[in-house]
Amino acid sequence: MRAIVCAAWGGPETLQHREIADPVAREGEVVIRIHAAGVNFPDVLIIQKKYQVQPILPFTPGAEVAGEIEAVGDGVTDFKIGDRVLALCSTGGFAEKIALNAHLCVPIPDHVPYDVAAGFILAFGTSHHALIDRGGVKQGDTVLVLGAAGGVGLAAVEIAKARGAKVIAAASSDAKLVICRERGADATINYSTEDLRAAIKTHTEGRGPDVIFDPVGGRFAEPAFRSIAWRGRYLVIGFADGEIPSLPLNLPLLKGAAVVGVFWGEFARREPGNQIAMMQDLFAMLQNGQIRPLISKAYPLAETAQALQDMADRKVTGKIVVVP
Repeated sequence: MRAIVCAAWGGPETLQHREIADPVAREGEVVIRIHAAGVNFPDVLIIQKKYQVQPILPFTPGAEVAGEIEAVGDGVTDFKIGDRVLALCSTGGFAEKIALNAHLCVPIPDHVPYDVAAGFILAFGTSHHALIDRGGVKQGDTVLVLGAAGGVGLAAVEIAKARGAKVIAAASSDAKLVICRERGADATINYSTEDLRAAIKTHTEGRGPDVIFDPVGGRFAEPAFRSIAWRGRYLVIGFADGEIPSLPLNLPLLKGAAVVGVFWGEFARREPGNQIAMMQDLFAMLQNGQIRPLISKAYPLAETAQALQDMADRKVTGKIVVVP
């Protein structure tokens, strides 16, 4: 089969497009013929040895896939050949096929196309876990979403709106903010041209947001936190800006606020029952039209390096996928 191989640590340009052996379903595993693979910022980090998970070289990047089961190993009873599934795989997704433990697979409802499914589990799973489980977002809350035009950002905008929150979307260009408004944002901030704290104050009438969803980090973290409401929750999602910010600990004290870590992958591993319930809720929201995942571009497998470079350059809105 064809696959993208990381044989040495480095940027997207170092990746290789190779023929490698087809995977085999061992006991408890299934082989999935991949129809689409989601592209995520951790994929950019993992090939540079900058992510929490550091696989042994060589490996195939790609953390989430959607496809059709092609083979079933001994002991697998929940799936059969031909079933449509999505899965979080950490690595191995940018290929034509993958072998995975069957318990990592989630059935795809008939109405959900493969590209949407491939870009669904990580972005919407992360945002749902962050906002609902860790942030306790409820009707009437005000939620500020930083990096709102990216995959997890747009997912957060839609999920927060579905829960009855007022959503303020912040992004780096007016074009990106148009997409945020189309996805339900009540107010927008261009933090490339506006003063972030002043804009937050205006949009919240001086009260500040109840929840801040931050997948960006960097220079906007501290001014955003300084604007948070009393008893606010600051959700630490990731650091797409490349800089892990330092936060003076007197700030949570003064606002009675919480800094809340969000590591959805570990949540899914440690709490599989809660993860399944979360996915069921997300699929119900999808079927009801409360969320509408935006797949902005599909890249052929041979152009995976370009997909990752576009992700690294922050040129992506919504989700992008690789199609073998």
